[in-house]
Amino acid sequence: MGEALIELKDIYKIYQMGDEEVRANDGITLTIYKGEFVAIVGKSGSGKSTLMNIIGALDVPTDGSYYLGGEDVSDMSDDQLAAIRNRMIGFIFQQYNLLPKLNLLENVELPLLYAGVGREERQERAMKSLERVGLKEKWRNMPNQLSGGQQQRVSIARALAGDPSLILADEPTGALDSRTSREVLDFLKQLNQEGNTIVMITHDNSIAVEAKRVVRIYDGKINFDGEVEDYAAII
Repeated sequence: MGEALIELKDIYKIYQMGDEEVRANDGITLTIYKGEFVAIVGKSGSGKSTLMNIIGALDVPTDGSYYLGGEDVSDMSDDQLAAIRNRMIGFIFQQYNLLPKLNLLENVELPLLYAGVGREERQERAMKSLERVGLKEKWRNMPNQLSGGQQQRVSIARALAGDPSLILADEPTGALDSRTSREVLDFLKQLNQEGNTIVMITHDNSIAVEAKRVVRIYDGKINFDGEVEDYAAII
C-alpha cells in the first residue's frame, strides 16, 4: 500500500457526562496511506467528528497512539498541535470559514502568514492556489461577493496553499446545492489524482461513495473499512 500517513492505534476518547462515561471513540485502529482518498462516514453521534478532531490534531485521545507522517501526535501540547496542523494539514470546512473583511488573496494567505512565510512568497503561493481553483481573476473580491460554491473553492485554495501532507474535508458539500456539490467533489477527486491525500468526513452515504475507500463509524467503533465498491453493495 505504500507509506502510511495516518496511523491510529487503539484510540479511545472518553468523556465524563455526570455519572456516565461516554466513549466517543472506543478502540479505533486505522491506517491511511499517502495518496488515498478516504471517506469517514457515520450518523450524528457516531464518533466521526471526535475522530476527525483527533486526525486533524485539534484534540488528543484519552488513550491510544496517533502517528501523523511518522510523528507521535497523541500527547502533544496545544502549541505543538497548532504547529503540526499548520505544517501538515489543510482544512476544508462545511461553512468555508473565510474572514469577511479580507479579500480572497488575503484569506488564502492566512495559513502561510501563521507559518512565517515572507510576504512575496506568500502572495505568490496564494495566487497560484487561487489559480488552481479557477478564481485567480477574482483575487480582490471579498467573500460575500461570491457564490457558495466559489467560497468553498477559496477554502480549498487556502487548504492547498501550505502544500499540506493531508487535506481534511469536513462535510465539504454540506452547505451546497447538488450541482455545486458535484463540482466540489469532482475537484477533490482531481486533487487526489494529482497525488494529494484526502480524508473526507460525512454523514451522507451518497457523498461517501465518491471516495475510493470508506470507513464507517458506529457507536465509536469502526464497523466497515473497505473499497467503495464493497461499501456501495451493502448500503
